[in-house]
Amino acid sequence: MELKPTKTLSGFIELLPVQQRCFDECAARMQRVLKTSGFAHLDLPAIERAEVLTDKDNWDEIETQMFLFQKGDTKMGLRYDGTVGLSRYVAGHINDLTFPFRAYQFARNYRGERPQRGRYREFYQMDLDIMGIDALSENYDAEIVATLARAYESIAEFIGPVNIRIGNRRFWNAMFEYLKLTPEQSRNAFILIDKKDKISDFYDGLVETVGNAAADVINNVFSQGYKSFVGVTNELDAAVREIDDFVVLLDSMGITNATIDLGIMRGHAYYTGIVFEFFLDNFPELGAIGGGGRYEDLASKFSKTKIIGVGAAVGFSRLMVALMDDNRIDLTPFMNPVRVAVLCMGSDQVAYSVRVLTELRDAGIVAVPYLDANKKFKNQIEFADKINADFSVIVGEDERISETVSVKNMRSGEQQTLNLGAVINLLKQDN
Repeated sequence: MELKPTKTLSGFIELLPVQQRCFDECAARMQRVLKTSGFAHLDLPAIERAEVLTDKDNWDEIETQMFLFQKGDTKMGLRYDGTVGLSRYVAGHINDLTFPFRAYQFARNYRGERPQRGRYREFYQMDLDIMGIDALSENYDAEIVATLARAYESIAEFIGPVNIRIGNRRFWNAMFEYLKLTPEQSRNAFILIDKKDKISDFYDGLVETVGNAAADVINNVFSQGYKSFVGVTNELDAAVREIDDFVVLLDSMGITNATIDLGIMRGHAYYTGIVFEFFLDNFPELGAIGGGGRYEDLASKFSKTKIIGVGAAVGFSRLMVALMDDNRIDLTPFMNPVRVAVLCMGSDQVAYSVRVLTELRDAGIVAVPYLDANKKFKNQIEFADKINADFSVIVGEDERISETVSVKNMRSGEQQTLNLGAVINLLKQDN
């Protein structure tokens, strides 16, 4: 019989156990920060109606971005990000929730794009959002940024420090209105500004898109600063005040690693105000590792009630896999998850060995048994060594009769016979 392939499909991720332990620990730390900040954990369906995921009817146009399928008469698709499902959820439970409503998701998402380094077809994403009815103070934008900054700080020993860059879509809307750009010119200018640091002919592209005069004004935002436009229009003044107030509020929250960068636009069309992205200080070549902003009409297709939100997303798989693949994370802390291996010398000792195992686990000690009891001691101790156990608890006939165990330190080789209470105390030391 021909053997079937063992390699995953392109764009899907499998981690080794030591990598998975690091992945899980970092995810748990970040989620603890979100829970401490009062964000409710939501576990929404991975499959949504296609009409929820997209407004487009032409499936050929969107099939490269989404996994879509049909069962009977129902068109469905796999979740590709958290915001759309959250908007549906909030609109559907609007009378059951207290607003402003804050929630987070840590879930697999699916995108049918071409796989490449850092871009996957299946990946974990962490989303956090705050949503309000009819109005939502800009103070919540700062709350989202500060919460995510603390979440990244919780795993700084693995990923290093981060820096935050703040943009403002409202500023650019006011600027484009002042410049009297057409909707098409505005869209193209948004795209150019979003790619400003990635293209060498940014100014030339602006000239081609909006003309020389407008291109010079837009370029002055980066050369002279956004505050140089105070007094130009009321709308620009309001946007400048919003940016300045936002920085002051972040500072009062203890966030000092944020800078204004009006080249930060975020690609999604639904952002309407403050936008932001997070970058690694030590690995800037990875690009943005998370970001988000304010959205004011995303839920309009689900509810006539105006639902305003601000949120952020962390490409968690992209971040962790990139760092682990390049050996940029020290996995040493995750190499030895097993505190003790319980070795059973003969079938007559199985019942007592299992009792010992249970008491160790009840005491919160990570213990793994070797229950092929008739295997030689050499085989069993090699197993303990291969799983990197700190200690081996050896149960032979003498130990069973005396209700003790022999404890071997796998690092020093020291061995002693102790009662179970003393063993538990020993194993809890320096653990």
